[in-house]
Amino acid sequence: MKYIKKELQSKKDYKKAPFSDVHWRVYISILLGQIACGYALGISGIALDQAGSYLPLTNFWTGLIGAGGLIGLFGSIFMGRLADKVGRKGLLMLNMYIFTILSLAHLFVTNLFLIFLLRLGLGLMMAIDYTVGNALLIEWLPTGESGKKQSRLLIYWSIGFILAYLIGSYLGGFSQGWKYSFASSFIFGLIAAVFRSFAKIPASPSWLASRGKNAKAQKVIQRNLGSKWGLSERLLSIKVKNISWLHLFSKKYRRQTLVGGLFYASQAFSFFGISIFLPILLKSMGVTNANMSGILYNGSMLIGVVIGIWIFNKISRRSFLVVSFLSSAIALAAMVFLDISMWAKLGIFSLFSVILSSSLVLDYPYPSELFDVKVRATGMGICIAISRIGAACGTFLLPILTDMGGSQLAMLVCALVLFIGSMICLVWAPETSPKFMKKNEILENEVTE
Repeated sequence: MKYIKKELQSKKDYKKAPFSDVHWRVYISILLGQIACGYALGISGIALDQAGSYLPLTNFWTGLIGAGGLIGLFGSIFMGRLADKVGRKGLLMLNMYIFTILSLAHLFVTNLFLIFLLRLGLGLMMAIDYTVGNALLIEWLPTGESGKKQSRLLIYWSIGFILAYLIGSYLGGFSQGWKYSFASSFIFGLIAAVFRSFAKIPASPSWLASRGKNAKAQKVIQRNLGSKWGLSERLLSIKVKNISWLHLFSKKYRRQTLVGGLFYASQAFSFFGISIFLPILLKSMGVTNANMSGILYNGSMLIGVVIGIWIFNKISRRSFLVVSFLSSAIALAAMVFLDISMWAKLGIFSLFSVILSSSLVLDYPYPSELFDVKVRATGMGICIAISRIGAACGTFLLPILTDMGGSQLAMLVCALVLFIGSMICLVWAPETSPKFMKKNEILENEVTE
């Protein structure tokens, strides 16, 4: 036993290994899942708009089905917990196959409640990618690469979301078009599932070590990186503990849990509420060419993500959150209170899309940086679950708010939520960027690997 321990300690930290084949396999596996998730969420509003002439959709059912995937994402709280108990690999090898089956099932369903259940199931499968996928990514990628690569995942998520708008626009126009729109997400789910099967994504060495399986973790590392790499001394010294959800609300993790969930929720409320029901909102604004305006909005979203990636490591995480949320709130408020032309409103609306989308690049790295390996998947699961409450509320309420008071009321509520989010980040958000933590000494304890 002593010999084995000494042998393990003689290895170089696998997190300092150069970027190699295994890192690419893990990264591509996760980014393909992000495209599928972005598409599935984006197609919802398009399909519902198409189904309006063929199904007895009320504002209640439109909001509920539109929010179904986001409500399912609340399952992150359970998927993260499950991943911290049974590991990452098995869940990620299975979820996209189930995602594909659920997508195709839309072709055979017209009952509104059953459609809602299918969206709920899709959300649950997406919850695995959001929590477990990001945990595996940060636990495999080399130190210094994980944050950058995670922020770039939003490009692929945005590509999926925008593709949904473009493809969905061409699938309408006939009675069964809405079914094909809903079901079309199977293409991207199947691609992700098949790639993961052939790429043979590895288990997480960090998770194995956190469960006391150091020898098994070492075998995984050597099989994928070579014999000179192994676990760090910190991982070798981890004591196996049973972590409960309540642990995340203890003094050690309370701040991270609340900020991680609330910043995400306020952002998701506005982003998903507006983006998923963009056709409905544009009609309420009096925009005649909704397709062209939608392409402008979604194009602005992609530009925003690219800008966000560019400035990701140039400013602190905390400043990024506060400034982007506050600027987005001001842009929406300007559209409500300024007496300007429709084209000027579309210009400000596009600017809002750029600013808010730029902050999306923090959605994956920031929550995962808030927690250490013992609670990472559980912590991320709770943060994502809290955020999906915000997203589901925004998606459910936006059609109702638009019906009650037009697009102005909907945007005013979104602006208020974003302002509250900026104040939460200003007061409570911890800094997690190694560059700015070292400079400003904001955090006393290291929270990343």
